[in-house]
Amino acid sequence: MIDRIALILTIIGGINWGLVGIFKFDLVAWICGGQTAVFARIIYTLVCIAAIWCISLLFRNSEMLED
Repeated sequence: MIDRIALILTIIGGINWGLVGIFKFDLVAWICGGQTAVFARIIYTLVCIAAIWCISLLFRNSEMLED
């Protein structure tokens, strides 16, 4: 369950960075009222933690991933 949540948050972060890179539009900041808004900072932090968690997916045994 944690793996799926981490992957979803990482995908959201990737889409947000894609929007920033292509259109100079930060969706998270737009929804939350700016990059310095507390809620936006919480989302950025959660995406960062999720990305760090996803690093562990690279090093897991393939048998564990099938369960």
